[in-house]
Amino acid sequence: MKKQAFNPYLPSWEYVPDGEPYVYGDRLYVFGSHDEFNGKNFCQNDYVLWSAPVDDLSDWRMEGTIYRTVQDPDAKKNSFLQAPDVVQGPDGRWYLYYTLCLAPFMGVAVSDQLTGPYEYYGKVRLPNGHVIGSQKHELFQFDPGLFRDDDGRICTSQQKLDTNK
Repeated sequence: MKKQAFNPYLPSWEYVPDGEPYVYGDRLYVFGSHDEFNGKNFCQNDYVLWSAPVDDLSDWRMEGTIYRTVQDPDAKKNSFLQAPDVVQGPDGRWYLYYTLCLAPFMGVAVSDQLTGPYEYYGKVRLPNGHVIGSQKHELFQFDPGLFRDDDGRICTSQQKLDTNK
């Protein structure tokens, strides 16, 4: 470590709660929702990505805005992007799973690079095409938690998901 690292580790003007840290290669990446300074609500800003070398967690770098709320066709004026998660798919591309505030389903954006930018891909669906969370009796989709199963498919705590459209 080149200098002492302190908490909070991001600049004082940055608010990235619900962080999902991942180490890829020699960097630590933090994905999370993005609060606005003095905001009236949580998660009002677009997603940004921060990273640091794993051997120097005092040297944080903003990778940029990776996904904007308005990219989701279901976003309305007061839609906010809530806590995301990211996973590399079997096709080598990166999938960013997220929920819009008060929307019952989970959206997916995709990028060829971990650091984005991500483009809207669609809603999370069952293999038969049904959008998970679109019916009253289904669980409300919130804060995705992802992993790649042994068979290479992307999974959440509720369902194995198929990213091969």
